[in-house]
Formats: sequence, C-alpha cells, structure tokens
Amino acid sequence: MAKPVYHLKKRPEDGKWEVLKQGGEKAIKLFNTKVEAEAYCAKLAENQGGTVLVHASKGANKGKIQKSK
Repeated sequence: MAKPVYHLKKRPEDGKWEVLKQGGEKAIKLFNTKVEAEAYCAKLAENQGGTVLVHASKGANKGKIQKSK
C-alpha cells in the first residue's frame, strides 16, 4: 500500500492553514498558525508512515512546495 502524502498550505480566502491528504478535496483540519499545523502534520505523518509537503505562503514561490518532512 502507498504511503500517504499530506499537503500543508495557506488558504487565500481566510488565511487559515489547512492540512489535505493528497488527492483529497476537503481539508482534514484547519489551523490559525503555521506552527500548529506543522506540529499536527508531523504527528499525522509519523503515525501513518507518510510524508508532509509544505507549500510556500508568500513571495515568488507562493503555492510551490517549500519543504518536505
């Protein structure tokens, strides 16, 4: 079975950080801060044996994958 990939990105409509499973349309969970979202993603990926991809929220790389964990 393939390992899950979780995406962490900032929503433009309200500025909240959302956690999405790759291929999913609905957010798993929303956070007010990036730090809270990263901590949740790290734990989720650790428990599921998955990977986290963090998307840049501003600058020239906005929306592109910034780093993976």
